[in-house]
Amino acid sequence: MKLITKSLEKRFKEIGCQDGIDDPIVIAKFFTPSGSATWYATEYIPDENICFGYVKGLVPGGDEWGYFSISELEQVKCPPLNLPIERDLYFDECKFSELQNQEL
Repeated sequence: MKLITKSLEKRFKEIGCQDGIDDPIVIAKFFTPSGSATWYATEYIPDENICFGYVKGLVPGGDEWGYFSISELEQVKCPPLNLPIERDLYFDECKFSELQNQEL
């Protein structure tokens, strides 16, 4: 699955840099279908094919904000079923504070 589509890339560009914003808009959600890791993207840098956002579930108690590579996410196969990381097709962008009340 292509994680960043042209329409998503356009939306990230419309929103722009959210650095310094207390409650950024989460534009896309990526997840491991056979695990608990989830990436919530608030920014996308197309030249480097990386996102900035909140990463949850990779390390117990280690949820944090940071950069992650879309190219690397597209190459990962998650055990035990060897499934790729997917984009949540039904995710509606929202403020991070709204997400905290729903999913985190």
